[in-house]
Amino acid sequence: MALIVQKFGGSSVSDAASIKRVAKRIVEARQAGNDVVVAVSAMGDTTDDLLELAADVAPEPAPRELDMLLSSGERISMALLAMAIHAMGYEARSFTGSQAGMITTADHGSARILDVTPVRLREALDDGAVVIVAGFQGFNRDTRDITTLGRGGSDTTAVALAAALGADVCEIYSDVDGIFTCDPRVVPMAKKLNVIGAEEMLELAANGAKVLYIRAVEYARRHNVLIHARSTFTPNEGTYVLGDGMPDPRLAKGEAMSDVIGKEEPVVAGVAIDRSQAKITVVGVPDVPGSAAAIFSRVAALGANIDMIVQNVQSASPGHTDISFTLPKDEAEAVAKQLKADHDELGFDNIYFDDEIGKLSVVGAGMRSHSGVSLTLFEALSSNGINVEMISTSEIRISVVLRDAYLDAAARAVHTAYGLDGDVEATVYAGTGR
Repeated sequence: MALIVQKFGGSSVSDAASIKRVAKRIVEARQAGNDVVVAVSAMGDTTDDLLELAADVAPEPAPRELDMLLSSGERISMALLAMAIHAMGYEARSFTGSQAGMITTADHGSARILDVTPVRLREALDDGAVVIVAGFQGFNRDTRDITTLGRGGSDTTAVALAAALGADVCEIYSDVDGIFTCDPRVVPMAKKLNVIGAEEMLELAANGAKVLYIRAVEYARRHNVLIHARSTFTPNEGTYVLGDGMPDPRLAKGEAMSDVIGKEEPVVAGVAIDRSQAKITVVGVPDVPGSAAAIFSRVAALGANIDMIVQNVQSASPGHTDISFTLPKDEAEAVAKQLKADHDELGFDNIYFDDEIGKLSVVGAGMRSHSGVSLTLFEALSSNGINVEMISTSEIRISVVLRDAYLDAAARAVHTAYGLDGDVEATVYAGTGR
């Protein structure tokens, strides 16, 4: 008997029919002799609807009360899913994050998991029940308040439960068949990957790939949890995310080593795109020690997360430099406003705010040992008339900033250039990626 943790996102439980379909999937896993724990997201667009409602009531909702409100979405899902399983003749018990022992920091809206004490979950499993846990939420022991985990919180909940319970696998269900070489909504010929390394998945998730969230992948890598990303809508095997030294689970199913390993080591594993960032350019900064520190101390004070930074010495104005950097759109306007307010103290000439950019990233562990990867990227962009505005690299990633209007075309061109196109179009069953 295996212990399986399953996570179902909002698109998988968007309405009553979807909840019944998910319940059937869970019962099938139970009928196969497995113990099953499920982490579930709020139905469909419930979280967005609640955020809009909160904004209508109060322009700046109190963080504690906002968490109380948002956590209700997952509680609705968990109860309805448990009811559906009961209706199929199987015992199911639903638990909130706090009841499940999900202990977090006190940071409302962005809490991090400190510990998981799943005492009640183990008791329910011992009684033969399917366990349903509300994702995205937890409890802080000091404040005794409900908290939410922020973006990707239900994925993180599922992985944390798998780690705490010693699960054999954590299955993350969405509306696509697994992890693809690019978002199949943008690149229809994207191919499903059978396996991917956790290091590559971290880079893809950090740079815009939506099928898994970076915090969940980080947690899985740290706690040696096997993730299986697959579709709610088909029984097909999805994509396994393998941590360092983790064996390929397909070998345990009798597949030949040559079939599993030999053909799956491409230089580039995938292409990710990200439209969530904006660019700020500070023009005419005095080119003296401390100028950049003064700018970025303001950015840090606002809690903004910088992605790329480029500095260029001005030929037209000796002794001055331009500094461009990218950061999330929802943080960028406040940063630009603060820098403008400190114009006289910082001594720059002007500042420009640009929220019409997109980031394209090429990721692959094989980039460490293969030359010409950068050339292929830039030739593909150049041949399609697409200009590059910023460049950033790591050992296994190259990222470029482009005009947002060209991002989709760039992704398709680069995907083809690296030989990643499949033979048939990928299927997206519900349309949201979650």
